[in-house]
Amino acid sequence: MKSQSKIDYNIQDKFDFGIFLPALMLMGIGLVAIFSSTLNHPTAGGNFQKQLFWVFVSLGTFFLVYFLPNKTFRIAALPSYVVGLLLLVAVEFSGKTVYGAKSWLSLGPIGFQPSEFVKISTVLFLAYWLSDTNRNINSIKDVALALLIGFVPIVLILMEPDLGTAIVFIMITIILIYWSGISLFGLFVVLSPGLIAFASLFGTVFFITALIFVIVLLFFFKQNLFTSAAVFVMNLAAGFLFDYAVTILKPHQQKRIESFINPAADPLGSGYNAMQAKVAIGSGGFWGKGLLEGNQTQLRFIPEQWTDFIYCVIGEEFGFIGSMFVIILFLIIFMRLLKFTSLIKDGFANLVIVGILTIFFVHFGINIGMNVGITPVVGLPLPFLSYGGSSLLANMILLGIAMNFYRNRKRFT
Repeated sequence: MKSQSKIDYNIQDKFDFGIFLPALMLMGIGLVAIFSSTLNHPTAGGNFQKQLFWVFVSLGTFFLVYFLPNKTFRIAALPSYVVGLLLLVAVEFSGKTVYGAKSWLSLGPIGFQPSEFVKISTVLFLAYWLSDTNRNINSIKDVALALLIGFVPIVLILMEPDLGTAIVFIMITIILIYWSGISLFGLFVVLSPGLIAFASLFGTVFFITALIFVIVLLFFFKQNLFTSAAVFVMNLAAGFLFDYAVTILKPHQQKRIESFINPAADPLGSGYNAMQAKVAIGSGGFWGKGLLEGNQTQLRFIPEQWTDFIYCVIGEEFGFIGSMFVIILFLIIFMRLLKFTSLIKDGFANLVIVGILTIFFVHFGINIGMNVGITPVVGLPLPFLSYGGSSLLANMILLGIAMNFYRNRKRFT
């Protein structure tokens, strides 16, 4: 018995500060930025205290998740996914509308965003399903089922509608399918409709050019005529269906897409936030204007700056140095998670880590892009920094799961 406990101790690794400390520092920077952006705001003065509360709650939850038996996540994969879908359905009937999307539920005095936690359950269940040894990810049936698992929550989220979060789920689904070992042609089939849809945003010429590119690739893959025709029709339909999907979005969300294509077209409307964010970041220069000294931030040029546009607070008040420091901290987290994938041999755990990395990276890429004007303003928070209890709690749970798998990696056979 004594020998067994010694073995258990030896196969577990010490706490990995290499990923935890960057996340902790990002939360600290986020608190400073939230304090600065809300200090002179008449209605958001209590947001700093609320975020500080959620920091402590999230840290406590992180350690709870970190010390759970690693088999817990496999067991919870299907139940958590089902509960998550039920919560998204509940949002449609009794959700609260915030920022134009009915995406919040109330639990007594506390409001929360179910989609933040459904990201976790979708990653767990997709990883559980894809890691099953009976799956053949290159078969049409199994690819279709994997896409179905990922796209059911996407449909429910688009009904809210929340385009930004839907994009995150799309990327989770695609990346996990890719990581499961799908063939190059299979990956092309999964990705091409999305590329066609994106091209259709920029007009008929781009749409037709993208379709020609698809035809060329179909000749390259040398599939039979029926398969090639089916893929082409699927891509053609994707372009038209995307145009229809844009029409059912809220007017302000359509404006955001239009402002992404041409930000200068409506500088006082849909393009206002993106343009003001670029002004704020640019005005910070190399060293920044100093804490509480940013004109764009303190004079409230950007509405709700403590949420999606928290990065431009850092850019204005802490300059290029502060902005790059934040990016470096994120890169450390990304590289560490990528390292985890090479060290963890269990298929389920490996896929979960990849899903977590995808969530963090997509949020990071789109949010930073929104702030510098290279991605559409779709309402995605910056992990660990933006104001919001649901987002912070979900991100710390994800980090806890990743570190739990890393701590127990030598238990996997």
